[in-house]
Parts: sequence; C-alpha cells; structure tokens
Amino acid sequence: MSTWPIGVFASVDAGLGVKLEVARDLGVPTIQLHAPHKESRTPEKAAAFLAKLKDYGITLTAVFGGFEGESYADIPTVVRTVGLVPPETRAARLKEKKEISDFAKLLGCNVVALHVGFVPHDANAPLFKEVVAVVQDLCDHCKKNGQALHLETGQESADGLLQFIAAVGRDNLFINFDPANMILYGTEEPIAALRKVGKYVRSIHCKDGTWAKHPGQEWGCEVPLGQGDVGMYNYLKTLKEIGYTGPLTIEREIPQEPERQKAEIGHAVRLLTALKEKLL
Repeated sequence: MSTWPIGVFASVDAGLGVKLEVARDLGVPTIQLHAPHKESRTPEKAAAFLAKLKDYGITLTAVFGGFEGESYADIPTVVRTVGLVPPETRAARLKEKKEISDFAKLLGCNVVALHVGFVPHDANAPLFKEVVAVVQDLCDHCKKNGQALHLETGQESADGLLQFIAAVGRDNLFINFDPANMILYGTEEPIAALRKVGKYVRSIHCKDGTWAKHPGQEWGCEVPLGQGDVGMYNYLKTLKEIGYTGPLTIEREIPQEPERQKAEIGHAVRLLTALKEKLL
C-alpha cells in the first residue's frame, strides 16, 4: 500500500459511516468499517462484503465497534454510557467486542478499534484497574485472532493515554488518533498530543472541529475538514514527522444528511490529495 492512501469511515447497517457505494463513487481506496449489527456478522455476510470490496477495489483497514446504549448527547452522558468503562454494561460489551474481533478475522482484517470510554485519571482508582483488566482480556482475544486493538483518542489526554497503555502492558495495543475529538472533548491541543503519543499511532481519522467556549464542560463543534481548529497541513506534517504512513481515514458524522455528507467528504478527499502532494 502506498503512503497515506485516502480512506473513509464506512458502515453497512450500523454506525455513522457512509455506505460503501459512496467510497466507490469518490474513488477512495481504503475504508474503516463500523461493525454491523449482530445478525449481519455471519460468515455468509462476511463473504458477500469481501466480494463487494474486491469488486470496488477497496481495502478494509480496521473494524470499529460501538455498542447499543452509547450516547454522545453531551460530555456527562458520554462518561456514563460509552465504551467498556460503565460497569453495568461491561461484561456484555466485552463479549460483543470479542465477537466483533472474530467477525473482523472473517474479513481478513488485523485491526479492531473502539472508544474505550472515560478512563479515570487516577491509576489507583478501582475503576481504572477494572478497565485495565477488561482491555487486557480484549487484547489477548485479539492477539489470538492475529489482531491489534486500537483505542480512539478523545476522552483522555496524551499523558492519560500513555499511562493507560503502560498499565495494560500488551504489545498489540495501539492508538487510532482523531485530532478533532481532542478539540470536541476539550482534552488538549491535538498536534502536541500527537507528538507525545506518536509511537503508538497506527491508524488515524481526518476530522475537524472548533473549540467550545468552555472546553471540557461542553462540546466543541464538528465542521468540514479544513474549516476547524485542527490545522490540516500541520496535522499531516506532524504525521510525517512521527513516521506515520498508513491511511488518512476521513470521518464526517452527519449521516442524516447523506448528500451533504458525500459532498463534504468529496471536498476532504480533494484537500487531503493536495496536501499529500505538498508534503510527500
């Protein structure tokens, strides 16, 4: 695969990604896939999906898992509902994430990813240790399937992520870096964070956002690529500095407006193509 192939976040029947046909129409060579609903995670569906990818000339680079009951309505709701942190849903979600790993194996994909949720900052907190244990369990399952597990950034600072990865202590745990999430959650300046965690970054999102008036208390705003506070030229320049050569996966979360979504992703493809020409 060439350096920085452009990608898009896609879905079949679950999640906020675009339909595969949109990736085909835009001529995008790679996708990350939001794992489909349980009833679609069968060997037959996997085979049909792979045939479609082959037909479209698209490579699958990661399978993301989200869970029923997650809500991104506001930051306190994210804390309460997202990922493997909430104790009441943890066991069922771990089981489902292992099933998603098994489905990714059927698709021949060696990367699975997720939002782990708001990990406590205090490494001595019981909840921190519980989340470490559940991620160790998940990493071990992924390893048996020949896979790495990527944690998407957003909720934790760079230092918090590094602390958590060190505590988990598994050699197949890496980062899917999303710069806009650092801004949307009000975590920290994304370029500085990227430099800190660079050695663990194995996949990325190209997404943009603007800071909230009160960062960390209220949401920032997701905007079309190139119109926010990330600074796309700087972002790609920093990716080059840290030696990242993988896909540039565009994520634009407005599935309720498919025409606008497709147009804005098309604009993002053109922007990234132009920046690649300057930097590579």
